[in-house]
Amino acid sequence: MRLRQPSIWHITALVCLLGRVVHASLGDRLPDFKDCVQVCKTANCLENPTPIPLHRRILFWDCPSECDYTCQHVVTDKRLARDPPYMQPVYQFHGKWPFYRFMGMQEPFSVIFSLFNFLAHDWGISRIRDRIPASYPLRKYYMMFGYLGLASWIFSMVFHTRDFPLTEKLDYFAAGASVLYGLYFAPIRVFRLDKKVPMKQSILRLWTALCILLYTLHVLYLTLWSWDYTYNMAANVTVGILQNLLWSGFSYMQYQKVGRTWAAWPGLIVAWLIMAMGLELLDFPPWKGMIDAHSLWHLGTVGPTIWWYNFLVKDAQEDLAGTRLKA
Repeated sequence: MRLRQPSIWHITALVCLLGRVVHASLGDRLPDFKDCVQVCKTANCLENPTPIPLHRRILFWDCPSECDYTCQHVVTDKRLARDPPYMQPVYQFHGKWPFYRFMGMQEPFSVIFSLFNFLAHDWGISRIRDRIPASYPLRKYYMMFGYLGLASWIFSMVFHTRDFPLTEKLDYFAAGASVLYGLYFAPIRVFRLDKKVPMKQSILRLWTALCILLYTLHVLYLTLWSWDYTYNMAANVTVGILQNLLWSGFSYMQYQKVGRTWAAWPGLIVAWLIMAMGLELLDFPPWKGMIDAHSLWHLGTVGPTIWWYNFLVKDAQEDLAGTRLKA
Protein backbone atom coordinates (compact mmCIF):
# COMPACT_ATOMS: atom_id res chain seq x y z
CA MET A 1 0.00 0.00 0.00
CA ARG A 2 1.17 3.49 -0.75
CA LEU A 3 0.36 6.79 0.85
CA ARG A 4 -1.90 8.73 -1.42
CA GLN A 5 -1.07 12.34 -0.72
CA PRO A 6 1.50 13.69 1.77
CA SER A 7 0.10 15.95 4.47
CA ILE A 8 1.26 17.43 7.75
CA TRP A 9 -0.08 14.28 9.42
CA HIS A 10 2.03 11.96 7.27
CA ILE A 11 5.12 14.12 7.49
CA THR A 12 4.94 14.32 11.28
CA ALA A 13 4.27 10.61 11.60
CA LEU A 14 7.20 9.75 9.35
CA VAL A 15 9.62 11.76 11.46
CA CYS A 16 9.17 9.49 14.44
CA LEU A 17 9.97 6.40 12.34
CA LEU A 18 13.24 7.53 10.83
CA GLY A 19 15.32 6.71 13.86
CA ARG A 20 14.95 2.97 14.32
CA VAL A 21 13.44 -0.32 13.13
CA VAL A 22 11.77 -2.58 15.67
CA HIS A 23 10.33 -6.06 15.22
CA ALA A 24 7.32 -6.46 17.54
CA SER A 25 3.96 -8.15 17.93
CA LEU A 26 0.69 -7.04 16.32
CA GLY A 27 -0.72 -3.73 15.15
CA ASP A 28 -1.28 -1.23 17.91
CA ARG A 29 1.21 -3.05 20.15
CA LEU A 30 4.08 -2.36 17.76
CA PRO A 31 6.63 0.02 19.32
CA ASP A 32 6.87 1.78 15.95
CA PHE A 33 3.17 2.48 16.04
CA LYS A 34 3.14 3.66 19.65
CA ASP A 35 6.08 5.98 19.04
CA CYS A 36 4.50 7.32 15.88
CA VAL A 37 1.20 8.15 17.59
CA GLN A 38 2.95 9.82 20.52
CA VAL A 39 5.14 12.03 18.32
CA CYS A 40 2.19 12.88 16.07
CA LYS A 41 0.04 13.95 19.02
CA THR A 42 2.84 16.06 20.46
CA ALA A 43 3.42 17.83 17.16
CA ASN A 44 -0.20 18.25 16.05
CA CYS A 45 -2.57 18.14 19.00
CA LEU A 46 -1.15 20.32 21.79
CA GLU A 47 -0.56 23.92 20.76
CA ASN A 48 -2.19 25.23 17.60
CA PRO A 49 -3.76 21.89 16.59
CA THR A 50 -3.57 21.01 12.91
CA PRO A 51 -6.93 21.80 11.24
CA ILE A 52 -9.19 18.86 10.35
CA PRO A 53 -11.50 19.12 7.30
CA LEU A 54 -15.17 19.68 8.08
CA HIS A 55 -16.41 16.43 6.50
CA ARG A 56 -14.14 14.45 8.85
CA ARG A 57 -15.05 16.51 11.91
CA ILE A 58 -18.71 15.79 11.21
CA LEU A 59 -17.85 12.08 11.58
CA PHE A 60 -16.04 12.78 14.87
CA TRP A 61 -12.47 12.56 13.64
CA ASP A 62 -10.36 14.48 16.11
CA CYS A 63 -6.63 15.08 16.40
CA PRO A 64 -5.74 11.86 18.29
CA SER A 65 -7.82 9.70 15.92
CA GLU A 66 -6.18 11.41 12.92
CA CYS A 67 -2.78 10.50 14.35
CA ASP A 68 -3.90 6.94 14.97
CA TYR A 69 -5.20 6.57 11.40
CA THR A 70 -2.11 8.15 9.83
CA CYS A 71 0.33 6.09 11.86
CA GLN A 72 -1.43 2.86 10.91
CA HIS A 73 -0.64 3.53 7.26
CA VAL A 74 2.83 4.92 7.90
CA VAL A 75 3.81 1.82 9.88
CA THR A 76 2.20 -0.55 7.36
CA ASP A 77 3.80 1.11 4.34
CA LYS A 78 7.19 1.23 6.03
CA ARG A 79 7.07 -2.48 6.86
CA LEU A 80 5.96 -3.48 3.35
CA ALA A 81 8.61 -1.27 1.75
CA ARG A 82 11.28 -2.95 3.85
CA ASP A 83 10.35 -6.56 3.08
CA PRO A 84 7.96 -8.48 0.78
CA PRO A 85 4.39 -8.95 2.11
CA TYR A 86 4.96 -12.66 2.82
CA MET A 87 7.82 -11.71 5.17
CA GLN A 88 6.16 -8.65 6.69
CA PRO A 89 2.42 -9.40 7.00
CA VAL A 90 -0.08 -6.57 7.23
CA TYR A 91 -1.13 -6.24 10.85
CA GLN A 92 -4.49 -5.26 12.24
CA PHE A 93 -4.84 -2.24 14.51
CA HIS A 94 -7.48 -2.21 17.24
CA GLY A 95 -8.93 -5.36 15.72
CA LYS A 96 -9.29 -3.91 12.21
CA TRP A 97 -7.26 -3.86 9.01
CA PRO A 98 -5.65 -0.52 8.08
CA PHE A 99 -8.27 0.65 5.57
CA TYR A 100 -8.00 3.77 3.47
CA ARG A 101 -10.94 5.94 4.39
CA PHE A 102 -13.07 7.89 1.93
CA MET A 103 -14.90 11.08 2.90
CA GLY A 104 -14.23 10.16 6.50
CA MET A 105 -15.72 6.64 6.20
CA GLN A 106 -13.44 4.04 7.78
CA GLU A 107 -14.53 1.12 5.59
CA PRO A 108 -16.10 2.67 2.48
CA PHE A 109 -16.78 -0.54 0.57
CA SER A 110 -18.47 -2.18 3.55
CA VAL A 111 -20.66 0.93 3.74
CA ILE A 112 -21.47 0.75 0.00
CA PHE A 113 -22.22 -2.96 0.04
CA SER A 114 -24.36 -2.53 3.18
CA LEU A 115 -26.30 0.11 1.24
CA PHE A 116 -26.84 -2.42 -1.56
CA ASN A 117 -28.36 -4.82 1.01
CA PHE A 118 -30.55 -2.04 2.39
CA LEU A 119 -31.84 -1.32 -1.11
CA ALA A 120 -32.44 -5.04 -1.70
CA HIS A 121 -34.66 -5.21 1.41
CA ASP A 122 -36.42 -2.00 0.43
CA TRP A 123 -37.14 -3.48 -3.01
CA GLY A 124 -38.31 -6.72 -1.39
CA ILE A 125 -40.73 -4.90 0.91
CA SER A 126 -42.25 -3.10 -2.07
CA ARG A 127 -42.64 -6.45 -3.87
CA ILE A 128 -44.45 -7.97 -0.90
CA ARG A 129 -46.64 -4.90 -0.53
CA ASP A 130 -47.56 -4.91 -4.23
CA ARG A 131 -47.86 -8.66 -4.93
CA ILE A 132 -49.24 -10.14 -1.69
CA PRO A 133 -52.69 -9.00 -0.47
CA ALA A 134 -52.93 -7.54 3.04
CA SER A 135 -55.39 -10.29 3.97
CA TYR A 136 -52.72 -12.99 3.56
CA PRO A 137 -51.84 -14.03 7.16
CA LEU A 138 -48.10 -14.47 6.54
CA ARG A 139 -47.69 -11.04 4.91
CA LYS A 140 -47.15 -9.24 8.23
CA TYR A 141 -44.33 -11.63 9.13
CA TYR A 142 -42.63 -11.05 5.80
CA MET A 143 -43.00 -7.29 6.14
CA MET A 144 -41.44 -7.37 9.61
CA PHE A 145 -38.56 -9.42 8.23
CA GLY A 146 -38.00 -6.64 5.70
CA TYR A 147 -38.17 -3.85 8.27
CA LEU A 148 -35.65 -5.61 10.52
CA GLY A 149 -33.44 -6.08 7.46
CA LEU A 150 -33.58 -2.34 6.76
CA ALA A 151 -32.68 -1.54 10.38
CA SER A 152 -29.77 -4.00 10.49
CA TRP A 153 -28.20 -2.62 7.31
CA ILE A 154 -28.67 0.99 8.44
CA PHE A 155 -26.72 0.21 11.59
CA SER A 156 -24.16 -1.71 9.53
CA MET A 157 -23.58 1.41 7.41
CA VAL A 158 -23.25 3.55 10.53
CA PHE A 159 -20.80 1.15 12.16
CA HIS A 160 -18.58 0.79 9.10
CA THR A 161 -18.60 4.56 8.64
CA ARG A 162 -17.23 5.12 12.15
CA ASP A 163 -16.35 2.39 14.59
CA PHE A 164 -17.29 3.40 18.13
CA PRO A 165 -18.48 1.21 21.02
CA LEU A 166 -22.04 2.51 20.54
CA THR A 167 -22.15 1.99 16.77
CA GLU A 168 -20.65 -1.48 17.21
CA LYS A 169 -23.32 -2.47 19.73
CA LEU A 170 -26.13 -1.13 17.55
CA ASP A 171 -24.76 -3.06 14.57
CA TYR A 172 -24.42 -6.32 16.50
CA PHE A 173 -27.81 -6.07 18.23
CA ALA A 174 -29.64 -5.17 15.01
CA ALA A 175 -27.93 -7.99 13.11
CA GLY A 176 -28.76 -10.40 15.93
CA ALA A 177 -32.41 -9.36 15.87
CA SER A 178 -32.58 -9.82 12.10
CA VAL A 179 -30.97 -13.28 12.25
CA LEU A 180 -33.16 -14.45 15.13
CA TYR A 181 -36.29 -13.16 13.43
CA GLY A 182 -35.33 -15.24 10.40
CA LEU A 183 -35.47 -18.30 12.65
CA TYR A 184 -38.66 -17.04 14.28
CA PHE A 185 -40.77 -16.84 11.13
CA ALA A 186 -39.30 -19.99 9.49
CA PRO A 187 -41.38 -22.48 11.54
CA ILE A 188 -44.39 -20.16 11.26
CA ARG A 189 -44.30 -20.69 7.48
CA VAL A 190 -43.04 -24.26 7.46
CA PHE A 191 -45.58 -25.55 10.02
CA ARG A 192 -48.20 -22.87 9.26
CA LEU A 193 -48.46 -21.67 12.84
CA ASP A 194 -50.38 -18.68 11.51
CA LYS A 195 -53.48 -20.83 11.04
CA LYS A 196 -56.39 -20.05 13.36
CA VAL A 197 -56.19 -23.44 15.04
CA PRO A 198 -56.14 -23.47 18.88
CA MET A 199 -53.15 -25.81 19.16
CA LYS A 200 -51.11 -23.90 16.58
CA GLN A 201 -52.02 -20.57 18.15
CA SER A 202 -50.81 -21.80 21.54
CA ILE A 203 -47.54 -23.02 20.00
CA LEU A 204 -47.13 -19.67 18.22
CA ARG A 205 -47.55 -17.74 21.48
CA LEU A 206 -45.00 -19.95 23.23
CA TRP A 207 -42.58 -19.70 20.29
CA THR A 208 -42.93 -15.90 20.22
CA ALA A 209 -42.30 -15.63 23.97
CA LEU A 210 -39.27 -17.94 23.71
CA CYS A 211 -37.67 -15.91 20.90
CA ILE A 212 -38.24 -12.62 22.75
CA LEU A 213 -36.71 -14.13 25.88
CA LEU A 214 -33.68 -15.49 23.99
CA TYR A 215 -33.00 -12.15 22.32
CA THR A 216 -33.39 -10.27 25.62
CA LEU A 217 -30.96 -12.62 27.37
CA HIS A 218 -28.54 -12.32 24.43
CA VAL A 219 -28.51 -8.51 24.66
CA LEU A 220 -28.26 -8.53 28.45
CA TYR A 221 -25.36 -10.98 28.40
CA LEU A 222 -23.38 -8.91 25.91
CA THR A 223 -24.24 -5.64 27.66
CA LEU A 224 -23.97 -6.48 31.33
CA TRP A 225 -21.78 -9.57 31.49
CA SER A 226 -19.24 -9.77 28.67
CA TRP A 227 -18.85 -8.24 25.21
CA ASP A 228 -17.82 -11.63 23.85
CA TYR A 229 -17.13 -11.72 20.10
CA THR A 230 -16.74 -15.51 20.05
CA TYR A 231 -20.07 -16.05 21.79
CA ASN A 232 -21.84 -13.54 19.54
CA MET A 233 -20.53 -15.22 16.41
CA ALA A 234 -21.40 -18.70 17.73
CA ALA A 235 -24.92 -17.59 18.64
CA ASN A 236 -25.59 -16.08 15.21
CA VAL A 237 -24.10 -19.06 13.36
CA THR A 238 -26.17 -21.51 15.43
CA VAL A 239 -29.38 -19.60 14.76
CA GLY A 240 -28.47 -19.33 11.08
CA ILE A 241 -27.81 -23.07 10.78
CA LEU A 242 -31.15 -23.94 12.40
CA GLN A 243 -33.17 -21.78 10.03
CA ASN A 244 -31.12 -22.98 7.05
CA LEU A 245 -31.96 -26.57 7.95
CA LEU A 246 -35.64 -25.70 8.24
CA TRP A 247 -35.74 -23.90 4.91
CA SER A 248 -33.70 -26.58 3.15
CA GLY A 249 -36.11 -29.30 4.32
CA PHE A 250 -39.08 -27.15 3.41
CA SER A 251 -37.57 -26.48 -0.01
CA TYR A 252 -37.26 -30.19 -0.74
CA MET A 253 -40.80 -30.93 0.43
CA GLN A 254 -42.29 -28.05 -1.55
CA TYR A 255 -40.48 -29.09 -4.69
CA GLN A 256 -41.83 -32.62 -4.29
CA LYS A 257 -45.31 -31.22 -3.74
CA VAL A 258 -45.43 -28.41 -6.32
CA GLY A 259 -42.97 -29.76 -8.86
CA ARG A 260 -41.79 -26.30 -9.90
CA THR A 261 -38.25 -24.97 -9.95
CA TRP A 262 -38.98 -21.95 -7.78
CA ALA A 263 -39.97 -24.25 -4.90
CA ALA A 264 -36.33 -25.37 -4.66
CA TRP A 265 -35.01 -21.80 -4.38
CA PRO A 266 -34.61 -21.77 -0.57
CA GLY A 267 -32.17 -24.68 -0.73
CA LEU A 268 -30.16 -22.94 -3.45
CA ILE A 269 -30.18 -19.66 -1.52
CA VAL A 270 -28.89 -21.46 1.57
CA ALA A 271 -26.07 -22.98 -0.50
CA TRP A 272 -25.17 -19.52 -1.85
CA LEU A 273 -25.07 -18.05 1.65
CA ILE A 274 -22.89 -20.88 2.93
CA MET A 275 -20.38 -20.24 0.15
CA ALA A 276 -20.46 -16.50 0.83
CA MET A 277 -19.92 -17.16 4.54
CA GLY A 278 -16.60 -18.76 3.60
CA LEU A 279 -15.33 -15.25 2.88
CA GLU A 280 -15.61 -14.48 6.59
CA LEU A 281 -13.40 -17.47 7.36
CA LEU A 282 -10.83 -16.55 4.68
CA ASP A 283 -10.01 -13.17 6.16
CA PHE A 284 -7.27 -11.30 4.32
CA PRO A 285 -5.75 -7.79 4.33
CA PRO A 286 -7.78 -5.29 2.31
CA TRP A 287 -6.93 -5.19 -1.40
CA LYS A 288 -5.61 -1.72 -2.22
CA GLY A 289 -6.39 -0.87 1.39
CA MET A 290 -10.14 -0.89 0.70
CA ILE A 291 -11.78 -4.25 -0.10
CA ASP A 292 -11.50 -7.11 2.39
CA ALA A 293 -13.28 -10.42 2.99
CA HIS A 294 -15.91 -8.87 5.26
CA SER A 295 -16.95 -6.28 2.67
CA LEU A 296 -17.18 -9.03 0.02
CA TRP A 297 -19.37 -11.03 2.39
CA HIS A 298 -21.72 -8.04 2.49
CA LEU A 299 -21.70 -7.92 -1.31
CA GLY A 300 -22.35 -11.67 -1.47
CA THR A 301 -25.63 -11.34 0.48
CA VAL A 302 -27.28 -8.90 -1.94
CA GLY A 303 -28.23 -11.46 -4.59
CA PRO A 304 -29.70 -14.02 -2.17
CA THR A 305 -31.79 -11.28 -0.53
CA ILE A 306 -33.41 -10.32 -3.84
CA TRP A 307 -33.87 -13.99 -4.70
CA TRP A 308 -35.43 -14.67 -1.29
CA TYR A 309 -38.11 -12.00 -1.66
CA ASN A 310 -38.98 -13.40 -5.08
CA PHE A 311 -39.46 -16.80 -3.44
CA LEU A 312 -41.67 -15.39 -0.68
CA VAL A 313 -43.91 -13.74 -3.28
CA LYS A 314 -44.18 -16.87 -5.46
CA ASP A 315 -44.78 -19.08 -2.43
CA ALA A 316 -47.55 -16.79 -1.18
CA GLN A 317 -49.17 -16.62 -4.60
CA GLU A 318 -49.08 -20.42 -4.90
CA ASP A 319 -50.56 -20.76 -1.42
CA LEU A 320 -53.33 -18.27 -2.22
CA ALA A 321 -54.10 -20.05 -5.50
CA GLY A 322 -54.34 -23.39 -3.70
CA THR A 323 -56.64 -21.89 -1.09
CA ARG A 324 -58.94 -20.50 -3.78
CA LEU A 325 -59.07 -23.89 -5.54
CA LYS A 326 -60.00 -25.66 -2.31
CA ALA A 327 -62.72 -23.08 -1.68
